[in-house]
Amino acid sequence: MKKILFLFSFFSFSLSFAQQTDYVDFKRVEALIVFNQFSIDTTTYNAYEINFEILKDTDSIYLDAKGMAFKHVALNNFAATLKYDGKRLVIYNKFKKNDTYSLGFVFNSAPKKAMYFMGWENEGRNQIWTQGQGKYTSHWLPSIDDVNDKIEFDLKFVGPKGYKIISNGELVSQSDNVGNILWEYDMKKPMSSYLVATVLGQYKKSTEISASGVLLEYYYYPEDSLKVEPTYRYSKQMFDFLENEIDFAYPWQNYKQIPVHDFLYAGMENTSCTIFSDAYVVDEIGFNDKNYVSVNAHELAHQWFGNLVTATSGEHHWLQEGFATYYALLAERDIFGDDYYYFKLYESAVDLGGQDIASKGTSLLDPKSSSLTFYQRGAWVLHAMRTLVGDRIYKQAVVNYLNANQFNTVKTNDFIKEVEKIYGKSLTTFVNAWIKQKVFPVDDAFTLLKKQSTFINEYLMVDCQAKSSKCSEYLKYYVSDEAKIKVISQAPELVTEDTFNQGLKVRQAISQYVKQIPLQFKTNYETLLDDKSYITIENALYNLWSNFPDERAKYLSKTRNVDGFSDKNVRLLWIVLSLNTPFYQADNKQSLYEELVNYTEARYNADLRMNAFRYLDLINACEERCLLNLENAKTHHNWRLVKFAKDMSKKLQNTKE
Repeated sequence: MKKILFLFSFFSFSLSFAQQTDYVDFKRVEALIVFNQFSIDTTTYNAYEINFEILKDTDSIYLDAKGMAFKHVALNNFAATLKYDGKRLVIYNKFKKNDTYSLGFVFNSAPKKAMYFMGWENEGRNQIWTQGQGKYTSHWLPSIDDVNDKIEFDLKFVGPKGYKIISNGELVSQSDNVGNILWEYDMKKPMSSYLVATVLGQYKKSTEISASGVLLEYYYYPEDSLKVEPTYRYSKQMFDFLENEIDFAYPWQNYKQIPVHDFLYAGMENTSCTIFSDAYVVDEIGFNDKNYVSVNAHELAHQWFGNLVTATSGEHHWLQEGFATYYALLAERDIFGDDYYYFKLYESAVDLGGQDIASKGTSLLDPKSSSLTFYQRGAWVLHAMRTLVGDRIYKQAVVNYLNANQFNTVKTNDFIKEVEKIYGKSLTTFVNAWIKQKVFPVDDAFTLLKKQSTFINEYLMVDCQAKSSKCSEYLKYYVSDEAKIKVISQAPELVTEDTFNQGLKVRQAISQYVKQIPLQFKTNYETLLDDKSYITIENALYNLWSNFPDERAKYLSKTRNVDGFSDKNVRLLWIVLSLNTPFYQADNKQSLYEELVNYTEARYNADLRMNAFRYLDLINACEERCLLNLENAKTHHNWRLVKFAKDMSKKLQNTKE
């Protein structure tokens, strides 16, 4: 077992809370963070400082700092009067308006949130990464748990050789430091503290230069060199598109993207430094099923909407998520075309229109609204508004909005008033219908789609649940894959031999919905095992194995070397089917079972572990080591895995009783 101990030492900061923004303006934070293997005898502290200006006379300022220990706290180089309650460091002084100060100290921290340590206590991949969205950065870096104060963060890190440390801003130096490496990052512009981030891990890097000269850095694991292109496909195209579409220069020095193990979300738009789940690191085949393009575009759009201009509170959260969703969709439209764009809007309108209004339907200005509301309804607001006022007015209003509020915080009306200035008319009716009222205007949304897209009109005609005589014609002659998939999902019996000659997505739908395989289609169905789609292969393997017992060995032999995604979807199915196929590799059954159990261990990603647990439960084979790993999973940082482990434990206990 690998053991490692880490010390975090910084000099401190800045930040302001809602009550503080009128009294103090924190300007710049310098901090040194030490990730170090050391004994108690070699502990080293490092100190830096923060400069700030007093806006109104006050007798105290404070920093949010959870569970830390402080030494040598000094205000303008003199011992400071302070109070620390384990959550907040308060500095007392007769602070005078227009005076500037520097605050310095050393501290250490053992964060229980916001900074996550992967692999150090098992045989998994060694990583450290942060996730501070909301108000969690203060668990590892003294800061302000509020978005309304913008600070320039210049961070330095010390870490062991063999690891890269990546953070916000530009890497200005990298040097030896007593057997370790010192990394120094510089930010030129201020940002909210929840967007401060760092990753430590073993990475290589690929780069591109945007049309405007911005350095784009794509990080990857050393063994994943063949996955770089499919993972980061279209990245530069989307960056160039968004700069041109938004018509406002990318506001930061560079743009980095780093995959990490067991990330809490799909991705996080830390300023100039997006962290995303390594589940999106895919090969050429995986790209066809589950790729990073949409998440990539969304987090990139946040660099303007959320990072450059930040919502003052949850009431205006859609200004971040709705804008990012909309502009990501525009970037995807540039790649995949108009039909893709309108179909995504159609799907979100269906979801929004299907909400249970009594319990879930909420105003876009309700801070307790769901992600569906903030993301998808927010995107619909922008699409509908652009349709109403026209491209020229809309785009100029966005430019004016960003110019007026850059490196600051915003409310909904800050955007609306910029549109009204150029439009020359009140948007009150629009705002009431699309933003304020609880019920999403689904009828208006569908009216827009029908006016704007012939493709959507044709798609809406398809209804094979009523067994229309035209359904066979739809399946044979319709141009769009979406329409054909809709037919197959509603009436799989209409699939013919010709249907197998359609594109990858249509064939995937066959594998998903045609589960009882007519004998005359057996040969056609077997070709699905050759498709460049791990979803298709997984579905087809199971369906063929189920339908044709006499040929199970043939299907298993054909797919024995296919892993699938990072959650090994195909491999796990293959193992379970092999274990349940008499006489197939009979002398290897025990090693296959051991492999399946191994995937429940802490070194593997959460999705893979959950899949392995599910299969072991399915075959009634979750025994001692599986149960120990299930118990361990209950303490994981990923809430989905924790909930899964608790639910499965309860189910197993009930079954036992």
